[in-house]
Amino acid sequence: MLEKDFYVEQIKKLKKEKNAVILAHNYERPEIQDVADLVGDSLGLSQEASKTDASIIVFCGVHFMAETAKIISPNKKVLLPDVDAGCSLADSITIEQLRIWKKENPNAVVVSYVNTTAEIKSESDYCCTSSNAVEVVRAIPTNKDILFLPDRYLGNYAAAVTRREINVWNGSCHVHEKIGDINLNYAKRKYPNAEILVHPECSCSSSCIHKSALFKDCKNTKIFSTSGMVNYVKKSDASEFIIATETGIIHQLKKVAPEKKYRPVSKDSICEYMKLTTLEKLYNSLQKEVFEVVVPETIAKKAIIPIKRMLEIC
Repeated sequence: MLEKDFYVEQIKKLKKEKNAVILAHNYERPEIQDVADLVGDSLGLSQEASKTDASIIVFCGVHFMAETAKIISPNKKVLLPDVDAGCSLADSITIEQLRIWKKENPNAVVVSYVNTTAEIKSESDYCCTSSNAVEVVRAIPTNKDILFLPDRYLGNYAAAVTRREINVWNGSCHVHEKIGDINLNYAKRKYPNAEILVHPECSCSSSCIHKSALFKDCKNTKIFSTSGMVNYVKKSDASEFIIATETGIIHQLKKVAPEKKYRPVSKDSICEYMKLTTLEKLYNSLQKEVFEVVVPETIAKKAIIPIKRMLEIC
């Protein structure tokens, strides 16, 4: 038996024995996505896992995602297969920095991207995702100042769409930040007939909004979360797509529409944190029930509030 087959067989066996559900983000390794029960965006996965009768959630993703799952499902044990699976975006703002920013803007509404720590969520008024950031911003009265964190590209994208002035934290995802206009323009020239799907965390996202409105040179560009991309390619008449996000998503795109072609803006758009989880680590996590993610109850009770407010809007 091949090593891969051994781990897959054992993971499936342990999952049943321990009444566990395995979640995998769209950026995980293909073999991790294939063995998971649910694959998708971080918040959507946590919501779906909460609806199951599983006793254990194994989150193949990064730390903030497992924290969110624990906040939403406080009575389930949540495991992260690799304790070093962090996030450059979540790490771009600390709780001390947020508290100082709030003191400097005492009347502002704090909107935190879901890609943040539990502590940051606990000090926020609203959470948002890449797919609903615009809706959340629009729901806030126009006479209120907004502090948007931590991703400056998602914040600038929301500001461009809503035409509101937003105070945006200067954070970013190290993978999406590298996907800029130069990469996108090169890909458009190389694949002129392809539709372009851009994640709003990309540095080119807000410029595409302006260009579409003013110059029409982004007319084939659509801005989506990863799940939005998966849903879109299934119904689109296009046969070829340029993908501007982490390359792991292409595995899911090929699954839902295998007859179509997918061209990454950059083959180097790979998150090393998302690729830390392997079949061996997933097997060890289930077997030994490590590494458990714990969110203090006082923080969890506060952190769930901005998530619920977001869900009431969207």
